[in-house]
Amino acid sequence: MILLMFLFFGAFFIINNNNLHLNEKNQQDKFWHEYYNWASELFDNGKSVVGYVINSNWIPANEKNVINNTNISK
Repeated sequence: MILLMFLFFGAFFIINNNNLHLNEKNQQDKFWHEYYNWASELFDNGKSVVGYVINSNWIPANEKNVINNTNISK
């Protein structure tokens, strides 16, 4: 539901920012072209973010101190 609302608001902003009147065929074509470009950039940026997160080092820098601090039973 949130994804659909996001896509709907994206379409609304494209229509508003380009001052499009969708009752004209040439402006409908321009809308679909702009919407496709926006969705493509959104997908590409999402891939970049996911790739960055996957390639990040999630292990603490000082691993020995973390292990010693959590082993309190000594």
